[in-house]
Amino acid sequence: MAEPRTFEVTPIGTVHNQRTDVQNSDHWGAVRSTITIDERFGDAALQGLELFSHVEIYFVFDQFPDTNDHREPRPYRGRPELPPVGVFAGRGPRRPNRIGATCCAIESVRARELVVTGLDAVSGTPVIDLKPVLTVFLPRNVQEPEWVSELMAKYFQP
Repeated sequence: MAEPRTFEVTPIGTVHNQRTDVQNSDHWGAVRSTITIDERFGDAALQGLELFSHVEIYFVFDQFPDTNDHREPRPYRGRPELPPVGVFAGRGPRRPNRIGATCCAIESVRARELVVTGLDAVSGTPVIDLKPVLTVFLPRNVQEPEWVSELMAKYFQP
């Protein structure tokens, strides 16, 4: 078996908000975050993003303990009443590459500052990429287990 390839990723910016507790995992809907883009990209890096309503934000779950063993399925979000799922059947922070992704509403764009709502990342989180949301890339006919809707009902509530 060949050795896996590795890639180096450098953050493009940082999340700033009022959330600091990585264990508090619900009620992200009203969280207002400012993403400050690194100065190496200049003040025009976000130009044009203000024309979009939403942005996909890719970030690193760097403030969670690292777990190297991802072979055994575990109950979703650690809830024992839920069925065990494999590492790639969940969206949580305990992942092989610790990458998070959230689609957020854009509030404002100014120079190197992007203000969004609904980002489920705590203050200080490194952002590794941003992409405007395009309707052509949105999925159609999404299917998910019934328990997901119940479990996540409060996730994006204010």
